[in-house]
Amino acid sequence: MNEMIQKVLANILTIMNNTSLSEPFYEAVLKRLVSFGYNLEEDDGWVLCFCMQKVENHIKNFCNTDSIPDGLFNAAVDRICGEFLFTKKQTGQLNIGELDLDGAITSIKEGDTQINFDAGSSDESRFNQLVNYLMNQGEGDLICFRKIRW
Repeated sequence: MNEMIQKVLANILTIMNNTSLSEPFYEAVLKRLVSFGYNLEEDDGWVLCFCMQKVENHIKNFCNTDSIPDGLFNAAVDRICGEFLFTKKQTGQLNIGELDLDGAITSIKEGDTQINFDAGSSDESRFNQLVNYLMNQGEGDLICFRKIRW
């Protein structure tokens, strides 16, 4: 595991409490961010923790459960990454040009599976499409795990 992932992971572990998330979950989030070409910084821990708690609370409230179901692991990781990248962009702390957006998806059609990649659009447009996709990932899956409230 790369040194910066270890440093940020250590920060997360000291900040996070009262959560159902585990260390392998945190590692998955960090590795997913790195896969997009994001260069982790040591002070990313607090923002990542905020995004993790925000997504965790949303999923737990929506599904009426005390923890994130195993079947929503990947959706939760993507949603956290989307929230994190969106937050970094909105606060002016992200240089979009540093991210790997060559394979950014412009549209998805689920019927007969059609996925389009658009290399001709601007980095900002591709970034916005990627973040939108990540932040809404697994919405249909959330419904599968929803429990009735009494």
